[in-house]
Amino acid sequence: MKKDKIGLQLYTIRDELAKDFEGSIRRVAELGYHGVEFAGYGGMEPHALKQLLDEVGLVSLGSHVGLARLREHFDEEIEMNRTLGTKYIVCPWLPESDRTSEAFARLIPEFEEIGRKISENGMVFGYHNHAFEFESKLGDEYLFDALFSRTSPASLQVELDLGWVQYAGLSPIDYIAKYSGRLPLLHLKDFRQAAGGGQIDTVEIGKGDLDIPAVIAAAREADVDWLIVEQDRCAQNPLDSVAESFQWLRANGFA
Repeated sequence: MKKDKIGLQLYTIRDELAKDFEGSIRRVAELGYHGVEFAGYGGMEPHALKQLLDEVGLVSLGSHVGLARLREHFDEEIEMNRTLGTKYIVCPWLPESDRTSEAFARLIPEFEEIGRKISENGMVFGYHNHAFEFESKLGDEYLFDALFSRTSPASLQVELDLGWVQYAGLSPIDYIAKYSGRLPLLHLKDFRQAAGGGQIDTVEIGKGDLDIPAVIAAAREADVDWLIVEQDRCAQNPLDSVAESFQWLRANGFA
């Protein structure tokens, strides 16, 4: 990775976007972020949203699009993201009913087909993990690894959420290395292990348990395209949290 491109997963500031979508996008640009990863479009029309991004100097690096929407509104999503200049369309999660080994196995050919269709439209399909993919197996592989061993890189790329990898008890550094060359998107999600386990406690970058400098060094070796800040829950105003995360990255030479 020749230089660090820092994006923001907009789910982090979902409450602020709901109050003032355009104003929040403008604030993200003012903070210094280079790109955004969408999780919904605030009801804006494609060309109007593209005009806003161009005006403030942000790139639409990617979009999180649920599997149901990819099945039922594929053409609409392609039109939106083509207009925005988006490179990556990412399936961000799966419902509980699809998280068993049997159900997950049935989805793998569908991921291959969706990825083929997205590729035909000039974009790249990716999958974003949580922890459940590392809690069950298909054969001798975790669900996560089975998904990528049974699909082609041309159809499916990796968006690795490091916080969930470490939360599952695995090494983020090892997983970055394992998927080098197939890992364009990396979610920087710092967290502290809650007392007694339980729910993940996401925090601003640099305040948690992740070794962020080591992670970014590994990402550079793996030729990651975008480093994406994401914080599931913020203890303060989310815009203040993402400002703090970007400032930490800048102060430490990563932005």
